[in-house]
Amino acid sequence: MAKPGRKSNKERADVIKTLWEKTNNLHRQRWQGLSQEGYDFYLGEQLTSTERSDIEEAGMPTFIINRILPIIEIMRYFVTANNPKWKAVGAEGSDVDVAQVHSDIADYCWGLSNGKSLYGQVALDSLTKGIGYFLVDIDRDADMGMGEVSFSRVDPYDVYVDPSSRDFLFRDASYIMVRKLLARTQLIKMMPDHERKIKAASNMGQVSQYSMADRSDAQSILPEDITLGISLDGEDDDLLDYYECYEKIKVPFVTAFMKIPVTPAQSSEIDKEMQVKQQEFQDEMSVQYAEKQQKIKEQLANAEIIEERAELELDKAEKEMMEAVEKNQQMLMSQAQELKTQVEQVVMSADEFNSIKDHPETKENIIDSIPFYRVRIKLTCTVSDQFLYEYEMPFEHYPIVPFPYLYTGVPYPMSAVMPLVGKQREINKAHQIMIHNANLSSNMRWLYEEGSVDEEEWEQYSTAPGALLKYRQGFAVPQPVLPAPINNAFYTITQEGKTDAEYISGVPSAMMGFTQEQSETYRGLLANDEFGTRRLKAWMNNIVEPALEYLGVVFKEVAQSHYTADKVFRIVQPQAGDSEEKEVRVNIPIYNDFGNAIGKFKDYASARFDIRIVAGATLPLNRWALIEEYFKWFQAGLIDDIAMLAETDIRGKEQIIERKSLYAQLQGQVESMTEAIKDKEGTIETLERQLVQAGIKQKVMGAETEIRKDVLETEAQQKLLRGMLSTEFEKFKAEMDSRLKAVDTDKEK
Repeated sequence: MAKPGRKSNKERADVIKTLWEKTNNLHRQRWQGLSQEGYDFYLGEQLTSTERSDIEEAGMPTFIINRILPIIEIMRYFVTANNPKWKAVGAEGSDVDVAQVHSDIADYCWGLSNGKSLYGQVALDSLTKGIGYFLVDIDRDADMGMGEVSFSRVDPYDVYVDPSSRDFLFRDASYIMVRKLLARTQLIKMMPDHERKIKAASNMGQVSQYSMADRSDAQSILPEDITLGISLDGEDDDLLDYYECYEKIKVPFVTAFMKIPVTPAQSSEIDKEMQVKQQEFQDEMSVQYAEKQQKIKEQLANAEIIEERAELELDKAEKEMMEAVEKNQQMLMSQAQELKTQVEQVVMSADEFNSIKDHPETKENIIDSIPFYRVRIKLTCTVSDQFLYEYEMPFEHYPIVPFPYLYTGVPYPMSAVMPLVGKQREINKAHQIMIHNANLSSNMRWLYEEGSVDEEEWEQYSTAPGALLKYRQGFAVPQPVLPAPINNAFYTITQEGKTDAEYISGVPSAMMGFTQEQSETYRGLLANDEFGTRRLKAWMNNIVEPALEYLGVVFKEVAQSHYTADKVFRIVQPQAGDSEEKEVRVNIPIYNDFGNAIGKFKDYASARFDIRIVAGATLPLNRWALIEEYFKWFQAGLIDDIAMLAETDIRGKEQIIERKSLYAQLQGQVESMTEAIKDKEGTIETLERQLVQAGIKQKVMGAETEIRKDVLETEAQQKLLRGMLSTEFEKFKAEMDSRLKAVDTDKEK
């Protein structure tokens, strides 16, 4: 029973059904009808039942000359000649390594999904139906249940987009629906977990007819021609409506700043580490104080400072030491406190945050929180009147990526075929008239009086060469009814119609190689390709490449949300006609000393990088022009002969390149030995110069020593002389003092 205020499964299924009916409005049906007409013309189904019957009644031929098919095929080749290439640009230094392997992961999933074939089908849908769709999904059963991200194609007629969308990539659409008609048995095989609901689903599937062509005599079979399925018992099976509704929703999130609590053992370990650092700092300061004390004592002994200055400097040094020790202890205590109270920024859903906030053991760790909203994709799946499942996808872009051809501002783009339909009808009608006139000229009609000829005989032999035809006498001679001469305007119409079709599509005959006016040199062909493909390049630059870049962004989101475990991707890369296997590994676990995983190296899920499409990666290359350009670069010396050989189709070029590489190695060895000899010769010359300089320096030092000896002897002699003079002066002074005292004594007497 449904909760109060919540819809039941039956009501939710009805809502999806109603939403599809509203989306499949008159505009959507009209667009599909016009798009189907263009697709029919591409397939060669260009006559309706009424047109075919009218033409047959007039005795005219019903054949057509399909000028649309080769034009579309050339356009598709030009667009899908090569695989798209994506380039990842890391947001910061730590993301560069992961960004470098993202392109390899994209190539791996692209090859796993047979992406080149899918890309061709999507491009064909865009050209013939107006729009093509890629779907980025996860195959949960692949890789032994680990799952793989895959690319797939969705039929444009199965996709129903919000009519209010105005973005050509439908990024602003409120919802995108996929509605398919599938047999009940097929659905059970696809989703065995929902077998009970699928069996209970009512038969509501109805096939809509949009093709206006004569389907009774059609050469192609369309999905709308299949109105019943086949069960495994060989009986008719019901077709059921299967709906997938993707919608954008706002989900509340919270950026929380939380303290990371530490265990008592970790806290004790931090305290011990800080004590060791403090003790090391104290020992260092004690040694510095002792060194300074020793220096002050030496200065005092040499009478460089007085005793009072020595005591003052020692007190000052001791005070500085105590202050440094105390300051370092405070800093270490602050570091220990920071290690014990680390703050982590965590992004979580509002429900997870509320559960943490209300829990008594974790609410104290919350420092601050910032609420915000994230866009998420919600997928709802139903079958007819049965609700199957509903879940929220962990990314913000629709996994369905459109590739429109001529975008008109609404989700109903035009195809490349639509402008050609009128010209194709004109060409068909002109050819039918000309062939009909030729038939009338070769199959003569006769005007005769009734009863004048044997009708069976005339019908059998009237067109036989040399036949003798008789008529009864008394009647007028039968007269041939000649057709009116055909106007030369019909020939002009057919030729101009072909030229107009090429002009409208932007694909000249020279691109197909079917013109007699093409240049004899390949340079003329290159010029035709350059000028004739500008229309296609405009579509590539404005629509296809932005859509491919958006496809790369969607793939990045899906891949990052899925590839969260340690995984090795093996990619086979063609190299010069051979294949080389390359391994890429992400989410490599990092273990501590106890064997516990504490982090990831190349964490793919949390890396941040932007996606860019390599411009022109899908465009074709002209082999002749490329080889000649390489040859010119080789002649100019811009590249070597190995690079030139790598681009040619010469047999055994791998062995030639290997031999050339050996010669290059030998030449490199000779050059390196020559350089070594030059270095040795230079070293010998340098040593000789150093020896000469050393001899000169030794002689100079000897002379300096002799001079120094003389200076020292002179200083010693001067010092001795000063001492002797001082002694003599003291003696003389003493004698003078004694004489003065004697004189004073005599005076007193």
